[in-house]
Amino acid sequence: MPDNAIEVHALTKSYEGVEAVRGIDLHVARGEVFALLGPNGAGKTTTVEILEGHRTRTSGDVSVLGYDPGKAERSFKERIGIVLQETGVNRFLTVAEVIDQFRGFYPSPRPLDEIIEVVGLKEKRDSLVRKLSGGQQRRLDVAVGLAGDPELLFLDEPTTGFDPSARRNAWGMVQTLRDLGKTVFLTTHYMDEAQVLADRVALIVGGKIVAQGTPTELAQRTGADERRAFTVPSTDADRLVGLAREVGIDVRETTPPGRTLEDAYLELTKDQSEERVE
Repeated sequence: MPDNAIEVHALTKSYEGVEAVRGIDLHVARGEVFALLGPNGAGKTTTVEILEGHRTRTSGDVSVLGYDPGKAERSFKERIGIVLQETGVNRFLTVAEVIDQFRGFYPSPRPLDEIIEVVGLKEKRDSLVRKLSGGQQRRLDVAVGLAGDPELLFLDEPTTGFDPSARRNAWGMVQTLRDLGKTVFLTTHYMDEAQVLADRVALIVGGKIVAQGTPTELAQRTGADERRAFTVPSTDADRLVGLAREVGIDVRETTPPGRTLEDAYLELTKDQSEERVE
């Protein structure tokens, strides 16, 4: 098998003359958690839907698990899982019944008990869906996505609207998926989430990939002109400040915190128009 679960080269998508995706390149290695980040209207959703096989591309080469997703082959669909922001399931079935229902759609589903264990719903196995909390419902959404034992899982905004405790629990679930060897393609608007979960990230702005790398690499790559802080003995501080100001250097008294992925995101998206096609 190829080392990359996803390979994209020169991908474009246009709608009535408007370019939503403008020649992007990216790859996702097998077994990694990859986050695609970007503001609303940047082309993020269009890109993901092309990878899932739900939208046709205008041009470019796309390979997902060795398939062209645009051909919508049954064998391709059997090897991926998709977790949307909302999954419509029968609220009057139990957790186990819902998962088992979706397992029946696949030729080689993952065992029911293993899915329930992975998503942390063991104690809610026989509970009705309508009685689940928001976080538990989201875990069930992931369980549905895992029903066919996919190699690759698309996870869309997994913790939107969650409280801090539920978010941390969801993060643990994603880390469990990585431990199982699953490839996870993640979209999120929470930069701390991407920084914790993703092995690598790509930032799409105006239909183009403007940065790729590990969260740490992106944080360090931007802000090259940022003012730096130095620690000096207190006895020398006043003299140093005076000398610096004589030559036009602006000296601050406090040390700025280390840069984060959110700092990089804000810097790279500050000129993004909110009017692009998503």
